[in-house]
Amino acid sequence: MTIRRGKRARAAASALVAVAALAGPAAAQEFHVDPGAANVVRFISRASIEEFEGVTSRVDGYVLLGTPTLTTETGGDGTDLYLEVDLASLDTGIGLRNRHMRDNYLEVEKYPFASFRARIESSEAGPGQTYRVSARGTLSIHGIDRERTLTCRVAPHGDGYRAQCGFEVLLSDHDIEIPKIMFLKLANEIRLELDFAVVPAGERNGDAS
Repeated sequence: MTIRRGKRARAAASALVAVAALAGPAAAQEFHVDPGAANVVRFISRASIEEFEGVTSRVDGYVLLGTPTLTTETGGDGTDLYLEVDLASLDTGIGLRNRHMRDNYLEVEKYPFASFRARIESSEAGPGQTYRVSARGTLSIHGIDRERTLTCRVAPHGDGYRAQCGFEVLLSDHDIEIPKIMFLKLANEIRLELDFAVVPAGERNGDAS
């Protein structure tokens, strides 16, 4: 299932590809998150008396490389990355906890998505065919923007790539109240983990019209 805002993001990415093609001979390549892949996003809370995680598969977005494929030369001008997660689809395994987290703390009706918009800064060769890719940009959660650097392990996956990323987020940095109710013990520091696949534009599986 495709997230609505992602469709607008992909339209913007297509325009960027056209501009890059006019700018010079090096071909930029556009990739989209594949909705048919086994994508997963986890928000992990490790409070002192309780640990739980919220999980969703609804991640969307695009990556625009300034090079035809991912290499150690990828980074800087001509690169663009946008990811968004549908927070209303987060599932903690308990219905009441889901409702309170979505409605009272994340306020998903007002702030339905978490997003990260960035430029790739560097791509370093790792073990095997993997790369360590760093992107710096703006993380937006609960209507509050923070500058962040996201580092991902990226490996070839079919015609595209699979990325695995992880970092910590402070809820207080995004004006999210820390719950104190009995059945929702939430830590201020949340571990955010993403595992998703991207494919060349036009090769998305299970895309919605």
